[in-house]
Amino acid sequence: MTAAVRPARPGDLAAIMTIERASFPTDAWSERAMRETLDGPDAVALAAEDDGRLVGYGAVLAPRGAADADVLTLAVAQADRGAGTGRALLEGLLEAAGERGARTVFLEVRADNAVAQRLYTTRGFVGVGRRPHYYQPDDVDAVVMRLDLTPGGAA
Repeated sequence: MTAAVRPARPGDLAAIMTIERASFPTDAWSERAMRETLDGPDAVALAAEDDGRLVGYGAVLAPRGAADADVLTLAVAQADRGAGTGRALLEGLLEAAGERGARTVFLEVRADNAVAQRLYTTRGFVGVGRRPHYYQPDDVDAVVMRLDLTPGGAA
């Protein structure tokens, strides 16, 4: 069963950071950066809850009226993967970006993360570039992906 997606709250920060550090052990966001994203007016942060337990989160940078948005982060606790939670979070982020006026959504994903790339590709994202050595200290490239939200586009 897919977890319920809702707006992230400041009280979610500790649980989000637990998932963040487990999901990205070498390049996790700092608690300060995550807090600023949760509190910032230009980002929308969502949390996925299952039976009162936070199992995933995501955030999109989507300033109101801007044509472009960026998926900043998305992660699901390892034990809860494969149940559609990542897809539900992604759909919520794309909806929020569209509501704020975005016509195009971008993201970067690790070149060695085939599962995430498959999620994004099946949603209609296409690879548009590569950023060499983007993820440090692992020295892994980022694949830059784009989704067109405009009518007739991939959304």
